[in-house]
Amino acid sequence: MNFLPNEVHKKIIKNIIPSMRWDLESDFSAHREKCKEKLIQLLGINEIVPTDIDIKILKEELLKGQKHLCLAIKTEENYYASCHLLFPKNYNGERLPLCVCLQGHVSGAHLGLGIEKFPYDEVYLQNEGIDFCIQATSRGYIALAIEQRGFGENGGDLKTGGTNCLHPALTAIMIGRTLVGERVHDVKRVVDSILEKYSDIVTMENSVLVGMSGGGTATYYVACLDDRFDTYVPGVALCSLYDSITEKSHCACNYVPNMAKHFDMGDLAVLIVPKRLIVVSGTEDRWFPIDGAKREFARIKKIYDTQNAIDKCTHIICNGGHSFYPNEAWQEIQKKR
Repeated sequence: MNFLPNEVHKKIIKNIIPSMRWDLESDFSAHREKCKEKLIQLLGINEIVPTDIDIKILKEELLKGQKHLCLAIKTEENYYASCHLLFPKNYNGERLPLCVCLQGHVSGAHLGLGIEKFPYDEVYLQNEGIDFCIQATSRGYIALAIEQRGFGENGGDLKTGGTNCLHPALTAIMIGRTLVGERVHDVKRVVDSILEKYSDIVTMENSVLVGMSGGGTATYYVACLDDRFDTYVPGVALCSLYDSITEKSHCACNYVPNMAKHFDMGDLAVLIVPKRLIVVSGTEDRWFPIDGAKREFARIKKIYDTQNAIDKCTHIICNGGHSFYPNEAWQEIQKKR
């Protein structure tokens, strides 16, 4: 006799064949449209009403010799996303590609700037390679860090080191949304705003969207629903739903109601192909186990192959745990440039 509810859930999920899985033979365009509509519904993005573009410059300064703008960007009524625009050293006004940077389940977007605010930040920066904005600007990008909902200045809890995804994730579900869907919406609206206000200095040519862990998950969903970036880099986030969030307890913002009935993560590649996708995984990642990552990437690869785009998807597998692996990731990102 089984007394554990999650054992029931695990058995059900393990035996599900997602309803939106492409058979690799039927009409691709029609299937793609159905998948897009279904994903928007599952993420609850159709419940969010965007507002007119509104950018407020809160602070302009030199940050370790680099021009830094602290911005508040409105993405829906009564909500502003805290954002940071960082320019390369010795920037002289030229138009440069945009790199949007999404932090994972850490204390906030300030880590993308290499800034420590909380006691554990030093460990994050040393062990996980997440100073994304510094990495990007040193390679000739204008970097944009977007604070994800539930962290840092957008709902983070000082008592827990700047993180607080559980409560907003659960309340979002009660109104037909998901927290990760709200994060995807924020990325799209922030990019809309940046392109309108700063089109003279940023370009989407050779642009990159990069994220780690929860930021990598948001990156992957954005890749499904926004085709403006040249390259998408979900770091240590791609994995089967069973291996990553069923077999183990995970952050509430990873759970999307009814997702497993319709998609596993690899199935969503029908919405990404032929865009350039670079997946980063660690062999010892305990949150997104490598076996589940390999299985889902194998599904992605098959989908890309049917669209004659096999050279547009790459799986970087590094020896180690839950970390971004910036050297390996950027080496692959810059191959095109």
